[in-house]
Amino acid sequence: MLFNSVEFLVFLAVFFVAWPFMRRTNNWRWLYLMVVSFFFYGWWDWRYLFLLSGAGLNDYFAGLGMVKYPSLKRLFMGASIAGNLGSLMVFKYLDFSIRNVNGALGLLGVESRIPLAHLILPVGISFYTFQSLSYTIDVYKGKLQPTRNPLHFFAFLSLFPQLMAGPIVRAYDLLPQLMKWNKPTEVQRWDGLRLILYGYFKKVVVADNLAPLVNAAFGATDFVDSGAYWWVVMISFAFQIYCDFSGYSDIARGLAKWMGYEFILNFNHPYISSSIREFWTRWHISLSTWFRDYVYIPLGGSRCGAARSHLNMWITMVTAGCWHGAAWTFAIWGGLHALYLSAERLTEWPRRLSAIPGGRHLATLIIFVLVLVSWVFFRAQSLSQAGYILGAMFNFANFEAGAVTARIALPALVFLGLIALRQLYFHLRLDKVSLGLGWVDQVAHAAFLALVLWSCVFLRGPGSAFIYFQF
Repeated sequence: MLFNSVEFLVFLAVFFVAWPFMRRTNNWRWLYLMVVSFFFYGWWDWRYLFLLSGAGLNDYFAGLGMVKYPSLKRLFMGASIAGNLGSLMVFKYLDFSIRNVNGALGLLGVESRIPLAHLILPVGISFYTFQSLSYTIDVYKGKLQPTRNPLHFFAFLSLFPQLMAGPIVRAYDLLPQLMKWNKPTEVQRWDGLRLILYGYFKKVVVADNLAPLVNAAFGATDFVDSGAYWWVVMISFAFQIYCDFSGYSDIARGLAKWMGYEFILNFNHPYISSSIREFWTRWHISLSTWFRDYVYIPLGGSRCGAARSHLNMWITMVTAGCWHGAAWTFAIWGGLHALYLSAERLTEWPRRLSAIPGGRHLATLIIFVLVLVSWVFFRAQSLSQAGYILGAMFNFANFEAGAVTARIALPALVFLGLIALRQLYFHLRLDKVSLGLGWVDQVAHAAFLALVLWSCVFLRGPGSAFIYFQF
């Protein structure tokens, strides 16, 4: 069920109508959250509820087993890792692995081929497996006591606002919140409304209007070799994926506030970063901190010398790239970011550049260009396509602006302009400005939200699934 669908709006209305009657006692509240979340997930394909349930039961009993049988702690942890990563490997990477094995066999002259499994990737599997796995890892490390109530656990694991595409909410943060019902404050209700409307604006007005431009460029049979054309396309994709994914996160956070819960901030204006390290403190924060806490630090982090620190960081970033999809393009995307981070550590160029007048702005521009280069591999359908696009982008001898037709330039400029205005709105902190006129302030902010809502209805683009549903 998509957030940007009529079915979801009906689902949401029914949920909040019944919510006041189900929230008073723990078991009723947890059961209600679990049932509606399972319905929400099962709307796509009810058969994959068995996969979600199996992953949850595996980790629920693993957590209890670690506490009850400390001598078998590693065994239970191993079962949790095997269950979560095993299902992820089968559904996400099995066919990719078979293709590579078949390719290697072909190079060796072996004619036999292993048949592909052709499994459908369950929506959200990369998110809920990581969320569930973080629970057992924290129990294993003694940072969290396992919950003994299965309803409590499944309410945490399947909570519908963040189930499909995050943010990845840690158990130590969400489980205590689910222990009680906090009536949403006026501030939470207002902030929730703003987040939901801003999220829908990002998705249906910006991302969905940029999507046809980007999809047409990457899906074209005749390659356009104009550098100007591909710079416009890649800038459009950069804001498409940002608005698509951060829009989902904003809606999820807003819905959580209406329910009386708080999710972590997942995006914090990443394109204003003046270093790649800063970029990763602003982009998909729940995932970057997950890899930091459960991959980079356990590998040794930066505690084992400079060379080992770089190796740990490369392993973490390439793994994060592969998490996004079963293709070599994603591995290279992660490797590029690892290369950027290594270069920053060795030269400290962002700090040095930012120290001179105007240097920080130049550093921000350079980082944006580096991120755009990496986005080419993220979006490209093959390594060869990525190579052609990069070749065109940096072939300044063929920078034909005529290839950027009005059909491409107009929507790009309009919607990038809308993003720029929104960024300026928050940069000047106009959302916090008070004229000191009481009801006038409220009317002004309400009028702005009404304009956002009007845009979502009348300026929406062709409806499409959220990009990160494929991961």
